[in-house]
Amino acid sequence: MRIALVSPKGPLYRSRGGVFKKSLRYQPLTLTTLAALVPPELNPEFALYDEGTGDVPLDIDADIIGLTVLTGSAPRAYELADEYRRRGRTVVLGGPHVTLVPEEAQRHADAICVGYAEESWPQLLRDHAAGCLKPRYEQGADFALVNLPFARRELLDKRYYLTQAVFEATRACAHKCEFCVSPTAWGRKQFQKPIEHVVEDIKRVGRRRILFIDLNLISDVAYARALFAALIPLKVRWFGLSTSLIGRDPALMDLMAQSGCTGLLIGFESISSSGLGTIDKKFNDPALYAELIRDLHKRGITIQGCFVFGNDEDTLDTFDATAEFVIKTRIDLPRFAILTPFPATPLYKRLQAEGRITTRDWELYDGQHVVFRPRHMTAAQLLAGHERAWKEVYRWGPILSRMRHAGSQVPLSLAANIGYRFYAHHLHTHYTCDFPQVADQGERLCVSP
Repeated sequence: MRIALVSPKGPLYRSRGGVFKKSLRYQPLTLTTLAALVPPELNPEFALYDEGTGDVPLDIDADIIGLTVLTGSAPRAYELADEYRRRGRTVVLGGPHVTLVPEEAQRHADAICVGYAEESWPQLLRDHAAGCLKPRYEQGADFALVNLPFARRELLDKRYYLTQAVFEATRACAHKCEFCVSPTAWGRKQFQKPIEHVVEDIKRVGRRRILFIDLNLISDVAYARALFAALIPLKVRWFGLSTSLIGRDPALMDLMAQSGCTGLLIGFESISSSGLGTIDKKFNDPALYAELIRDLHKRGITIQGCFVFGNDEDTLDTFDATAEFVIKTRIDLPRFAILTPFPATPLYKRLQAEGRITTRDWELYDGQHVVFRPRHMTAAQLLAGHERAWKEVYRWGPILSRMRHAGSQVPLSLAANIGYRFYAHHLHTHYTCDFPQVADQGERLCVSP
């Protein structure tokens, strides 16, 4: 069976004119994991296409074409899917956006996979081979991350990525942040791979610098402790994702550092407690942020700190205050996004009920466009404040100040800061916007070139 797997991108991230080049891109696991799950008795022949690194052909010669769909890439995915079907190919869609709005996705595919696909994808392929493909395949109620193959990383060209040493130990998160896709799409139960499987995967790849893409490595503290302990003998240096709750468990922080953690992405989201309350992320405590940052720095752990602008408590003063906090605390790699109400999430439903969603053009749901009416400012003011914050924290002065605390990671940290500085100064080249006071639900407000 000839199988093509495609990861479409939104316009900002396509290979032509994309902001980030190899220096800031890691190899994704989705396509290589799907390839590994194909039943061997089907004698598969693979072609994998990541549109972040190269163009996706329209004349793919395959028995079945699978596309993984994020909300921001949905229009592009549908465009490709419709064209492949017009050419007589069998098309399957899966991924977060498909799980959020399956009825919409169904219109563009011969079959869809809803939820995690470890069990449904192999069954779909067997059905296709037997000539009895069903239109929809669902994640089973007893789904678990067991008896897993290892990702077929060799099927994507490593020359296009900073690293192929990308791993996953868990999926989902116990929290219920209003804007987050995860609890809506997959629930709040954390799925966990056997730790021995994770360790063996790391050994097979054989790299000393690795990346975990789990949404929240400390969602289950007992599992996190066991995982960190298992990493110590491997002598790896790793980067992963955590919530700010790590700061309330000094012993876990110590174990994390001993296991080789050199960097964490943390969603601070807001420096305002009331702002965090509006997005149901009350476990974050801005009063503890500075102490957390100092504690992690003392342990040699750098921080990629993420903040979101546009919640209902944000005002025109929020942008400068947040940038000032970032610079003062020397967060190593700050990132800002515009609050995005992804479809079917509680945030989307609330804003829709309030009549504040201004477009359903999913291509604009990328964290960099305004797709709703903010409460205390105009959409244009939100976009301008967001861009101003980016430029402020990536001035040369703040960058050099951050480098004083980067230790042995100065080369990588400096390269990442320079990359984000470029991004900060080119945001305006990736969108043109018109902000009417009232917009039709289907009207496109921003056009990305």
